[in-house]
Amino acid sequence: MCGIALLVSGIRIGLSSLNLDSISSSSKSHLVFSVDDLKAALQRREIFGGIEVGIDKNDTESLMQSLGNCCSCRSQEHGTTCDFNGQAKGSIVDVLSVIKGPWAIIYWQESSKTLWFGRDAFGRRSLLVHWPTMEDPRFLLSSVSPTSSRLQDSSFEVENGSSGIKFWEELSCGIYSMSVDVKKSDGSFHSEIKKHEWTNAMLKELIEWERASIEPKPEELNFSHSRTSSAELDINSSSSVLAQNVLTALRESMLRRISLYNIYEALKETVPVAVLFSGGLDSMIIAALLDQCLDPNYEIDLLNVSFDGESAPDRISAKTGLKELRRVAPLRRWRLVHIDADLSKLTWETKRVLSLINPANTYMDLNIGIALWLAARGEGWICKESNNETDEDKRVNYTSRARILLVGSGADEQCAGYGRHKTKYRHDSWLGLHKEMKLDMQRIWKRNLGRDDRCIADSGKEARFPFLDEDIIRTLLDIPLWEVADLDQPSGKGDKKILREVAHMLGLHNAAILPKRAIQFGSRIARESNRKNFGSNRAANQASAGSVVINVQSYLS
Repeated sequence: MCGIALLVSGIRIGLSSLNLDSISSSSKSHLVFSVDDLKAALQRREIFGGIEVGIDKNDTESLMQSLGNCCSCRSQEHGTTCDFNGQAKGSIVDVLSVIKGPWAIIYWQESSKTLWFGRDAFGRRSLLVHWPTMEDPRFLLSSVSPTSSRLQDSSFEVENGSSGIKFWEELSCGIYSMSVDVKKSDGSFHSEIKKHEWTNAMLKELIEWERASIEPKPEELNFSHSRTSSAELDINSSSSVLAQNVLTALRESMLRRISLYNIYEALKETVPVAVLFSGGLDSMIIAALLDQCLDPNYEIDLLNVSFDGESAPDRISAKTGLKELRRVAPLRRWRLVHIDADLSKLTWETKRVLSLINPANTYMDLNIGIALWLAARGEGWICKESNNETDEDKRVNYTSRARILLVGSGADEQCAGYGRHKTKYRHDSWLGLHKEMKLDMQRIWKRNLGRDDRCIADSGKEARFPFLDEDIIRTLLDIPLWEVADLDQPSGKGDKKILREVAHMLGLHNAAILPKRAIQFGSRIARESNRKNFGSNRAANQASAGSVVINVQSYLS
């Protein structure tokens, strides 16, 4: 066997950690997982391009074949690379550089005695690392930190930073190799870890996240302002063309994520895909596009989390959004799943999420993590009859069985949806805005995506991010910044302007004017957390509660 690969999926499997010091030369091919685990882990597709995947194969098998055909050289070691076109023999770096879609991988190449590991360029799948230190010389890789069952163990305190020591880190995006061929006299391996450059020129451009048109000329800005204030889009205007380009790219992104390889027939599910749904701009666009791309025989679950029953802002907007979706897609059977929670009763759940978000460690991370974790479980209620959403007698317990969860991550970062974007624009104009958006995109792997993937995957669900498709990123970067956002306009109008135009094209006129509202505020978990941990919202605001690091021991006591 040439090697064993783990393409770290949204499904958590037997991989917990990798300790090279404990691996004998006879067992290195197996590392810490079996081939059966590997095949069971990935029956759904995450390779959306770059490597040919046969109609009767899953992506793990195809990737294994491509990796197995690779040469034994460590690409770029001598300033050269191997030729690779998706089929021919090349280097491992070449193979991984052409993959489109989310991935994280650990791969042992026996022929070169090299361990390869890494994450895709935007960090859409979780992979944690513990680098050797004087206190703990082990080198560990894991898709997730220890589970909540170990929260009271001293080992958890060390490995989860409760003692003030950061044990785990999000592995920086990229491809790494470690040669472990030399064995020292004490039985350990002498090795050198190297981070490799991506060999895909187009991917490198996306990572650099540079936009050709950042600052408008006065006449361009005046034209943009006049068009933004218009009630309707002119189908012949430049704005309409740009919005149409984004809509086309989003539709193709959705098709890649939900209709490839006939996955639904294999799963035998009536609801194969669900949407993390607030009724806001991003989730409404995703839901409408999902309707256009998904076979009409399938139902669509809209998962909505609330910590204030029917009064939470996200619950109200979700019910309004459901009505709008039924108007634009009356033939689709939509199912709004009401997921109600009481933070004071989520003791075990909170402990589990604390371990899942690690190494993220603030109250904001925890609040977002709990909301995502509850949404991914999909346990709530629906209305038996859709005509009256408020009729208590028609509530029926329901658990979504969808295995794929569509999430709107990346829309705010790329289209200036955060309040800090407007602040930066006011202080430093267009160039400052561009730099802030670039910073957000280049740190999204560390601040958001690893955490979110772990919380969603814990329920056996797979998060997919239509707005973070490589072609979407390219399309948005090709659009002048002032056409993407116009932050001289009020909230709900100028922020994410290009996406609001897309929403109008989809017939989502109500959603197109909704202001940005983060899940922790829309679900009201932040309010409940503030009251629990700081006494009141006012005290929490004074303490900047969202960024306060959680003291795990005191929090659980």
